[in-house]
Amino acid sequence: MKILLISSNIAETPYAVYPLGMSMVAAALRQDGHEVTLFDFFQKGQSFEAVREGVRRVKPDLIGISIRNVDNVNLLNEQRYIETVKEIVRVLREETPVKIVLGGSGFSVMPGPVLEAVGADYGVAGEGEKLFREFVAEAAQGRYPQERILYAKPRLVGDEIPPADYDAEMLNFYLQSGHMASVQTKRGCEHGCVYCTYPNLEGRVIREREPVAVVSDMERLVKEYGAKYIFFTDSVFNDNRGRYRAVVEEMERRKVNVPWTAFFKPCAELDADIIARMRDTGLKAAEIGSDAPSDATLRGIGKDFTFREVDQCNSLFLEQGVATAHYFMFGCPGETPETVLEGIANLKGLQRTSIFVFMGIRILPDTGLAKIALRDGLIQPGQSLLEPAYYISPRVDRVWLEATLKEAFAKTRHIVFPPDAIEAKLHFLFKLGYTGSLWDLLVKPKVGTKPQGSAG
Repeated sequence: MKILLISSNIAETPYAVYPLGMSMVAAALRQDGHEVTLFDFFQKGQSFEAVREGVRRVKPDLIGISIRNVDNVNLLNEQRYIETVKEIVRVLREETPVKIVLGGSGFSVMPGPVLEAVGADYGVAGEGEKLFREFVAEAAQGRYPQERILYAKPRLVGDEIPPADYDAEMLNFYLQSGHMASVQTKRGCEHGCVYCTYPNLEGRVIREREPVAVVSDMERLVKEYGAKYIFFTDSVFNDNRGRYRAVVEEMERRKVNVPWTAFFKPCAELDADIIARMRDTGLKAAEIGSDAPSDATLRGIGKDFTFREVDQCNSLFLEQGVATAHYFMFGCPGETPETVLEGIANLKGLQRTSIFVFMGIRILPDTGLAKIALRDGLIQPGQSLLEPAYYISPRVDRVWLEATLKEAFAKTRHIVFPPDAIEAKLHFLFKLGYTGSLWDLLVKPKVGTKPQGSAG
């Protein structure tokens, strides 16, 4: 079959991301001999006319649309993406009668409401490489299922998780824009954060890709495509049992030294030795999933570490010369005016790091936070969460919270509130040719040092 896969993502905060999931699905489909064309709506200037021209050129037998996010989860500057997908579907309907199938993490978090809102024919919720292949195999014979939403169980492990079939033109667009090349090392999340959808999407059991395949992806991105910076897309790179070390060991064995970054969590397993080894393979910056700024609110969102451990984790990376960034949310379950003030003091005490502060937590279906919000009367039974809803502790006044956070962080260079306040500056630096996370530029450098990003 001739299949057109469309990435509908238009988000570019904090940086635009290559559509890795779509490329992995493409790799799986090509293994079965299908002719697959990739189309990136963001790369094409968010042009609906480009969509029209693309479908006329390809003349596909089937169309898939990948949805990365339904909105930007930022209460103070809401941006909603589903209307964009709906318009893409409308344009496609005008050009072709073929079936349209939705997929991706943004679809999978609330498949029913998204399918209804967008008006596509089918949707694949969850891991798509195997289930969508089966769907396409049946469609090639003219057979389609009665149910409109197909649910995939997280079941691929090791070599069953395909390497991405990177599209050269598309990847070059992202690399020329100063952004990073994406690689996945594993799927699944074993943590119990109340707001998070990763366990629902990928399962609670970690399923690693083969380290040899991961590092081969890195080398291919650098040698064949000229990537200057790698971003590991895992929900958390380091796991409590240290299985991520196998990837580091493979990088060491093959003498890889490529600038890279990833999400980390504070945990006892993480020590100075492994951070130094990661630094020597190219780790430049660590994005730490700290999430709540006080012990009370850390407990409220289901974290298994304290703020002291956040501080210790931050110091471990800095001592090894690795830049750090943190993301914190105020208004979590358990938040009170007292914990807000405690959290502000805690953040100001974190040294030589970049901090992005959010107010409220986006409530998503089938999460612990949704149950808490229902209990606290912030949402109603049966309420569609496609319309953004946010959790702010009933014990904290929203107006007071926003004013307090703005006043507290108004003159702090390294603490950003609202979290998109430096968006324009980052985009300008990307256009100048800087590569990497760039949030380390918020931290006043030591005399004689240069930013982690590079230009030229």
